[in-house]
Amino acid sequence: MDLQNSPDFQALDVALVSIASDSTEQLAAGAQEYGIRDVPLLSDPNTAVSEAYDVMQWATPSGEPSHTFVLVDEEGQIAWVQDYGHPSNRGVMYVPVDELVTEIRTHLNR
Repeated sequence: MDLQNSPDFQALDVALVSIASDSTEQLAAGAQEYGIRDVPLLSDPNTAVSEAYDVMQWATPSGEPSHTFVLVDEEGQIAWVQDYGHPSNRGVMYVPVDELVTEIRTHLNR
């Protein structure tokens, strides 16, 4: 929610999509619980999308994708991938907005 409400993030003109292995029902419940609006939530129960973006290399012990950001540029190419949830990558579920904005800006050359 912090990211989508950030004027600095909004100025980057980047679409935000959340992809999780949760069911659509679980995603809807989570969206309601956390007040998530205007962010598409994609259910990826067989992790096919996560595999396509090579984020399963940081999967949790239960086989779920970790907390990973993937930036796709205007040509559809991966411009940046960073996992934060895996213990070897800080093991955090929250990344400060200013840090993400800096990474996105850097990798989109803006």
